[in-house]
Order: sequence, then C-alpha cells, then structure tokens
Amino acid sequence: MSMQFRCERDVLSDALNVAGRGVAARGGTAVIGGVRLELAGDQLTATGSDGDLTISVTVTVNGSGDGVTVMRSKLMADVVRSLRPGAVDVMIEDQDARIVANPSEFSIRVIATDDFPEIPEPAGDVVTLDASVFKAAIEQVGKAASSDDARPILTGVLMAAESGGLRLVSTDSYRLAVCDIEGLSVLGEGQKVLVPSRALKELARIVGEEEEITLSLGEHNASFSVGSVTITTRLIEGDFPNYNRLIPDIHENRLTIDREKLLDALRRVRLLAQESTPIRMSMSAEGLEVAAVTQEVGEAHEALEAEYQGESLMVAFNPEYLIDGIEVSPGSEVMLETLGELKPALLKSSEDPNFLYLLMPVRVS
Repeated sequence: MSMQFRCERDVLSDALNVAGRGVAARGGTAVIGGVRLELAGDQLTATGSDGDLTISVTVTVNGSGDGVTVMRSKLMADVVRSLRPGAVDVMIEDQDARIVANPSEFSIRVIATDDFPEIPEPAGDVVTLDASVFKAAIEQVGKAASSDDARPILTGVLMAAESGGLRLVSTDSYRLAVCDIEGLSVLGEGQKVLVPSRALKELARIVGEEEEITLSLGEHNASFSVGSVTITTRLIEGDFPNYNRLIPDIHENRLTIDREKLLDALRRVRLLAQESTPIRMSMSAEGLEVAAVTQEVGEAHEALEAEYQGESLMVAFNPEYLIDGIEVSPGSEVMLETLGELKPALLKSSEDPNFLYLLMPVRVS
C-alpha cells in the first residue's frame, strides 16, 4: 500500500488531537491506542475509538493514493505538534510512515489495521439540534453524572421525550440534575435512551462556533455530527433510576440570592473546607451565612444579603457538589429550596424553570 498527503501542520495537529480523544486511555491492545487515517481523494479522516466511543474528524489535504493506515495516536500527535509551522508531508509505504517538514524527518512503524474497532455506521432518523442550546443542556447535567464505571447506568445521561420536548437527566446518587429543552422532538412519545456522559462532554467540547448538531439515533448507537467531526457512542443498556420520586413536591423554605455573589463567597470559604469538610449554610430572615470549620486547620465565615422565606435553618453540603450546581444554573439569581437539614434540597434558577439540581445535605456534628 502506498498513500501520501500534504497539509498544514496546525490542521493535521488539530485533527489528531480531536480524534485522539476517542482513543482508549486505559491501555489495551496497541491498535486501540492507535488513530486510523483514511485517505480518499483530498479528504483525510482521522478516527480514534475505544470500541464504545468513536471520534472521527475529516480535513481537506493534498492527497495521492487512497488508503487506510493506523498510527500510534499519542506518538503521531506529539511528532506533528513538535514540527515547525508550515506544510507537512506524510508518506506511508507498507509498514512505515515518513513524516517530513523541513528540516525534520521522522520514520514511524505503522500498526496493522485488522484489529481496529469496527466503526459503526449512523442509523435511524436524522434530527437537527440547535448547537448552543444542546451544549448548554449538556453542561447543566454533565457534572452530576457518575464517573464510576462500577455502576455504568449512573455514568449515562438519560434523554427522554417529556411533555413536548426533550429532557436530560443525570445522577451519581448524591445529586441529580434535570434540564428540559422545550419543543425539541428527538424521540418518540415515551421513548428514552441512555447516552454515556463522556460522549456528551466530548460533544460539548467540540461545538465551538457551530450552529447545528445532527443526531442520528440507532437501536444500540447514537451519532452526533458537528462541523467536520462525528462522535458515535454505544448506548448504555439498563434501567435508569426512577428519579421523579426523589424530587419533593413542596419545600417549606426558600432562599433567593445573587448567583455570582454566592459563588464568590463559596469559593473563598471553601479554602477552609479541607479534609472532606462540608460547607454550612445558615439561612434566616437576616440573610445567609456560609461557613467552613476544619479542626486543627481553621475556619471561614461570610455573611451575604439574601431573601429568605421559612424557618431559620442550617444545612451543610459537599462544597464541590454545591458549587457545581450553582455554576451551571442559568440566570443571575438562584433559589435554594429546603425541607430540613437532612432532606433533599433543590437548587433552581429564578429565571429559567427548565433547570433543576437536587442535592443531598451532609450530616454535621
């Protein structure tokens, strides 16, 4: 086999970096740590895959001799990134790839293509999503998904048809995030799928200035295309927890506060919330006090103006989970609704009813 192409260093480097994010970081066989390069005319497609997640990016090059090869992903990306700006020539002959950019020349052994994971073809109907709206929804629910592969169901984001729109839900069993996109018909009535959060986070990362995402939903896979990049992921099988029963219908206490001021205060106080210490939120008619006390280290307190309805109450939260929820809450004000010091608390936006973040308090002595 003989194939060669020429393109700008930065174009090739960007393509390798994007495709490389689909390559398994967890060892495995050499080919799974590889990036597949396919040349067809002047179109070069770089693909990285770990069998569950596949990321392909297509760029225009000056090509000669169609073909397919697999290179060591990280090595190839590092080599191209190290070259001087300008044109790069890549020539593949049998088992070797030559990478030339004056004054540098590299020769790298290629990997057999036979064991590269099969790239699933997009299946099902294609629908178009507003890129900025869908990206915002991913960011609002993404952090609440678990990263623990021991419970694969919780590493997914539930996408469900709900009251004339699309609902995204995630939980790691300590917190729950819900975001509704009104008027978006992606699924049939009552239909739901479980998409790995890793795939959605990669999608949010590459959206950039693009205006549209196209989604193709098959029985076992989902494909998202944005610009020159396609992300295909295997859907998670199994039943997502019945999250609706976790959301209380009524809350007796409600705190309303400026989002940025609360975030700033929490980030300061968090410096003294060491060794898994929670942040305490004391709410009363006078406003809010946030505090952290770490034995033998020190303590921090900060008072904030806030509107509060209800009985005076102190509730403690994991600082990371609390800050995560406030960071992704839309609008300039947040509302914290509570039933008691150990009952689930709801974080909402006072301006956007389509976002909800449920958080379990922490017991403090």
